[in-house]
Amino acid sequence: MDILLLDTLAPEVVTWLAIRHRVSVRPELALDLVALRKEAYKTRGIIFPPKTVVTRELLGFLPKLKVVGRLIGGMDNTDLEFCKTRGIKVVYAGNAHVISNAEYLLGSLLLLYRRGLALGLSPGNRPAAGRAGRELYGSTVGILGLSPVAHTLASTLTALGVRLIGYDPAVHHTSPLWDKLRIQPVTLPELMSRSDAVSLQTLDATRFNGFFNDKVLAHCKPGQMWVGISRRSMFDEAALAAALTDGRIETCILDGDDADALDEASPLKGLKNLHLTPCLGSHTREAHLRACWYVAHRLSVAISIQTCAHDALPSAPLPLESGLAALLPGEAELQAAYR
Repeated sequence: MDILLLDTLAPEVVTWLAIRHRVSVRPELALDLVALRKEAYKTRGIIFPPKTVVTRELLGFLPKLKVVGRLIGGMDNTDLEFCKTRGIKVVYAGNAHVISNAEYLLGSLLLLYRRGLALGLSPGNRPAAGRAGRELYGSTVGILGLSPVAHTLASTLTALGVRLIGYDPAVHHTSPLWDKLRIQPVTLPELMSRSDAVSLQTLDATRFNGFFNDKVLAHCKPGQMWVGISRRSMFDEAALAAALTDGRIETCILDGDDADALDEASPLKGLKNLHLTPCLGSHTREAHLRACWYVAHRLSVAISIQTCAHDALPSAPLPLESGLAALLPGEAELQAAYR
């Protein structure tokens, strides 16, 4: 077969691929790697679900594989070095979920600012004066990380009258990007001490594990609210638990881990003001459809082109109308479905 689908694609995308390639839809194989090795021995392209770890050992049983695709998530569960050595192209829809994640962060901020929503109030009751909700307008939100999600979120928050300050260790404070996004660049301690709320959307990287420790969280403005789509591993769990307990952080919503993933011995276990959600930010119908079309097009091109054009295929995410439609003559009519 040409393409093996282990993840769920939109029906119209599966049909589109089936017209052009020999396609097999076998999601059950993602749970049985031994059977996968046998069935996919001659497969040229596979779309894996987010939880399947693509290791060097697994790839060693797939000698014909040319493309690894993923609809969601980063590449931390794929052996990228070995893929590069083998000449296997890795395709994932990195920007397909930008809007949905930005909306998730905005919705979480609105929810936390309206403290009364969490109190289960009955009609006619009001929270105590000290527990009344707040407005985003006129408040200060710290933007941690200038990933593409931050770009969309910043424009929305600015339109709502929010003052934005930001920090990204990879972006110099003189970069024109700060002015473009209307975010004031500050140091990390300054961001922590001035922000009424913090939005965390730093790209996942192992070097950031435990980045938010006691030293960093000591600068939190009392009663600060946190929302984030970055992984919980960025926090020192003991430090985060202490900040949530002593009032430095009033409430925290992190998307990327289920609460059940916490170890029983974790200091975060049972904290009522910590809310963990299992990657809900990226789960919208529109984001899924964008991801399906993007990965399907890239996978189709990569396994079809065997000449030097294969090596010239851009590896960074790009809009279909600017690149892929040109590489696949006659596909312009599909752009309407992509949008």
